[in-house]
Amino acid sequence: METLTMEPRRQRPVPRRAGPPSKRRRATRRNLTSYGFLCAALFCFAMFAWWPIIREALLSFQQTNLVDKPSWVGLENFRTVVSDPAFGQAWRNTLVFTLLALVCGYVVPFAVAVVLNELRHARAYLRFVVYLPVMLPPIVSVLLFRWFYDPGPGLFNQALDFVGLPALSWLDSTSTALISLVIVSTWMNLGSGVLIYLAALQNIPGDLYEAAELDGAGILKRIRHVTIPQTRLILTLMLMLQLVATMQVFIEPYMLTGGGPENATVTVVYLMYQYAFVYGGNYGAGSALGLMLMIVLLAVAAVQLRLTREEK
Repeated sequence: METLTMEPRRQRPVPRRAGPPSKRRRATRRNLTSYGFLCAALFCFAMFAWWPIIREALLSFQQTNLVDKPSWVGLENFRTVVSDPAFGQAWRNTLVFTLLALVCGYVVPFAVAVVLNELRHARAYLRFVVYLPVMLPPIVSVLLFRWFYDPGPGLFNQALDFVGLPALSWLDSTSTALISLVIVSTWMNLGSGVLIYLAALQNIPGDLYEAAELDGAGILKRIRHVTIPQTRLILTLMLMLQLVATMQVFIEPYMLTGGGPENATVTVVYLMYQYAFVYGGNYGAGSALGLMLMIVLLAVAAVQLRLTREEK
């Protein structure tokens, strides 16, 4: 009689459940969207900020019309720019414009912000009125001031005539043309500075002002000993931004004076424009001048950062 042997039944392998992903994988998956936005931002910076800087540095040593193959000319573009009689005048005008803009465009917004911060009524309306010029396109503001400066029916000369003062040739006189551009620039950028200063002023603890008032400090002493020390960081940042922005002034001389009268309003950036688009497309000389300006701005920023670090 044959004995039937039962083979052991094979068990099916139980599928293993996937364990939880590692911390690094979870972090990568969670931040994948952020990495995507970061790559997009880096791409935009590389294409529209870093590459133009590199391209300008290369063009400053080349002679090209942006169509044919460029030729290397070494320091010839820098010699051309430095030997130009308008070179020194452009730098002088830019420095004078920067100093005047610091007096008007740096101090005035802070003073307006302090006044608005002290008000208790109509604060929102006045903020809107102050910020309104920023909402206008720069070209609109410049054209508006062109009518204000008109020697005939212009608003400013009409106001001078109303108080019995003689009319001025605002844009046609070498003594008033540059300060006229400073007034336009200050009015155009007043709102942004005022809002930034207001945000900084509202972060100052009220206890400091109350303590100063108990000590008998007036408004000027409170500003000197409380407001300015508490907003030192914002003041330093705005000073740097003001320097960088004013030394690159272009729209005002381009639209209002065309660099005149007698090159009284030719700035460095306007001279760059003339080299590239007026003087027969000398892009190399324009790039050389732009590289000089960039080096000066970097030096100013480095000195200011060093002084700020020493104050801390």
